[in-house]
Amino acid sequence: MTQLEVAYHYESRPGEKTMRALAGMREVYGIRRITFDEKERIVRVEFDASRLKEPMIAGLLREAGIDVGAKLALA
Repeated sequence: MTQLEVAYHYESRPGEKTMRALAGMREVYGIRRITFDEKERIVRVEFDASRLKEPMIAGLLREAGIDVGAKLALA
């Protein structure tokens, strides 16, 4: 297993419907953790890179209703 983390800025605060969709996203095999920094408007997703790729993560977030913006470089 190759564990990676990706982070994105998002525009608007997720509502109840979006949060329910994200809960379902946690059931996707390979997604380990989803965290939000509401102050900075950053969503982070930890995932298994042997199962999923970064564009798939962005797509899953968009499908859940997160208005994904710029990908952030993690140090």
